[in-house]
Amino acid sequence: MKLIASKVVSTAISGAALCAATALAAEDVVIVYDASGSMWGQIDGASKIEIARDVMADLVNGWDTGPDLGLIAYGHRRQGDCSDIETLIAPGPLDRASFISTVNAIRPVGKTPLTGAVRQAAELLSYRDNPATVVLISDGVETCNADPCALSAELERQGVNFTAHVVGFDLEDEAHAGLSCIAKNTGGVFVPAGNADELHAALDHVQAAMDVPAHVLEPKPEPELPKAHITGPARVTTGAAFEVSWSEPIDGRDMVTILPMGAAEGARGDYHRIGDKTEGRFKAPAEPGLYELRYILDVGSKTLATAPVEVIAAEVSVTGPARVTTGAAFDVSWSEPIDGRDMVTILPMGAAEGTRGDYQRVGNKTEGTLRAPAEPGLYELRYILDVGSKTLATATVEVIAAEIGIAGPGTVRAESDVDVSWTATINGRDMITILPMGANEGTRGNYIRIGDRSEARLEAPAAPGIYEIRYILDVGSKTLASTPLEVVAADAPLDEGARLTVPATAAPGKTITVTWAGGSDSNDQRISLAEKDQADFGWITVFAIGEEKFMDIMMPDDPGLYEIRFLDVSNRVILGRAVVEVK
Repeated sequence: MKLIASKVVSTAISGAALCAATALAAEDVVIVYDASGSMWGQIDGASKIEIARDVMADLVNGWDTGPDLGLIAYGHRRQGDCSDIETLIAPGPLDRASFISTVNAIRPVGKTPLTGAVRQAAELLSYRDNPATVVLISDGVETCNADPCALSAELERQGVNFTAHVVGFDLEDEAHAGLSCIAKNTGGVFVPAGNADELHAALDHVQAAMDVPAHVLEPKPEPELPKAHITGPARVTTGAAFEVSWSEPIDGRDMVTILPMGAAEGARGDYHRIGDKTEGRFKAPAEPGLYELRYILDVGSKTLATAPVEVIAAEVSVTGPARVTTGAAFDVSWSEPIDGRDMVTILPMGAAEGTRGDYQRVGNKTEGTLRAPAEPGLYELRYILDVGSKTLATATVEVIAAEIGIAGPGTVRAESDVDVSWTATINGRDMITILPMGANEGTRGNYIRIGDRSEARLEAPAAPGIYEIRYILDVGSKTLASTPLEVVAADAPLDEGARLTVPATAAPGKTITVTWAGGSDSNDQRISLAEKDQADFGWITVFAIGEEKFMDIMMPDDPGLYEIRFLDVSNRVILGRAVVEVK
C-alpha cells in the first residue's frame, strides 16, 4: 500500500516522538492511499496491505489535533482503470475511528495511477495559492504511462511552496530512481523501507523533515511474554540425529530450531513446527562449533527459550579396493553410520564438494556395492553427510580400462541368428548389441543384457549392410569392444571357399544340379540339403563329395525355403551355403 500525504507523521510511537515539541504546521494534510493490486505481496509472512493498515492506524492515533486531515485512494475499485482515483475524506477535523475504519475498508484491486493521484492531492490542497507538502509511500512505480518526475518539477514551478517526501516501501533497487526524483525535484527527502519496522522509522525521518508534532499518547505497556523451556544433549556429532524436548506448546506454528550460538533473532536453521508435540528429532549441522537450540514464537519470530549444544566433528572412515575395472561392481565399507541418509560415492579425484557420482545411502549398514565409472583414471571414495553434503572421509581408487574381446560370424543373412561370444563379463547389466557401423557412442539397437553369460544369440537386422557387434558398459554406455558384421540379403549365398553355384528356385520334387569350384583338404567333405533354419550340421539328406565338382539333388515336395550347404565335417566348418526356394 502506498501513502501520499500533504503532511504525514510517524506511526511509531517512540519515546523521542512522544516527547517531541516542535512547531505546529499551518497547512492541512491529505493522505493519498495507494490500493493497487501489488499491495497483496508479502513481507516476512504478512501482506503489505496489512502492514500499511497498521502503520496508518498508528499514524492516525498519533496525529496532532492541529492540522486537518483528508484521504484520497486509488486502484481500490476497478482493475486496469487508470482513472480510479477517489477523494474519500475531505480535509477537516480528524475523526480517528472513522478515518481508520475507512482505511481498513479499502481493498487493493487495480493499477497505480501514481502521477494522477499526486496531482489530484495537490489540486485538493490548492497548491498554487498555499504551501503544500506531499508524502508518498510507494511499493511500486507508475503503471499508467505518466511521468511523476516531470509532474513533480511542474508542481514545484507552479506551487507557492510545494514539497514532496517519498518513502520507497519494498521497492526493487532499479525502481528507486523513478521515485527519488519526486523528492529531489521538490526539495523533499527519499527514504527506502523494506519491512514494517523500517516503514515506521522512515516516517519518523519524514516527520522530522516536515517538523510536524505527534499527538502524545500514553505509552502501551509491553505485553507479558509466555514462558517456555527447551532441552537437548550437551554434545552431538556433526550430521547426527538427536532428540529435543520442549515445554507445552504455546501455538502449533511455533518453531524449534538449532542455530550457531549468537545467531540473529529470527534466524532459522533446521527447524520443526511443534504442532501439539513436546519432543522431536533434529540433525546436527555439518560444521563443528557451539550452537543453541531455540523455541521461537511464530508471531514475531521471538525467541522464548534456548539451550546450548556443542557440535563435534565425526570420526568416519571409508575403504575400498586400490584398483577396479571400468564399469565393474566393487565392494566398499565404512565405519558406523552417522545418519542413515548419509551417502557413500565414487568421484573423480578432486571433484567439487557436494558432487555425487554412483552412490548409495548408508542406511544402517557398514558395507555396500558401487560401480566403477566408465572412464579410466584416479578417483576417490567419499563418505558424505546428508546434512550439508559435507565430505567426512575419503579413500583413493584407481579405475583401469577393461580388456574385453568379442567375436561373431563375419557375415550373416538378414534376420538370421547371430551367435556372439565375449571373453569376460564386467557387469551383468552390460549389453551386447548390433548397430550400423560407426553409430554414435551410447546408441542401442537390438540388445541383450549379458548377465553371467559369455555367449548369446541375437537376430541380424533386416536391412543388408555393414554393422558391428558391440560390448557396451551399463555405466556411461561406453563401448569396450566391437567386431564387424556384414548382413547380406536373406537369400544370398554365404561362401567360405566352396564357391557353390545353386539355382535360386526349383519345383517340388524336381532335381537340381549343384556345382562347386573350391573346398578344403579335409577327408570328410559333404553336400547337404537342409531346411533354411535347421542347425548347421543338421540336414534332410547329405552326400559325400568325390572327385566330381557337381551333384544332382532332388528337392522336397513341400514348398518353402531350403539351403544347400558345403560341409567340412572334419574341421566342423561350413565352406558355403545357398538358399533354394521350392515353389
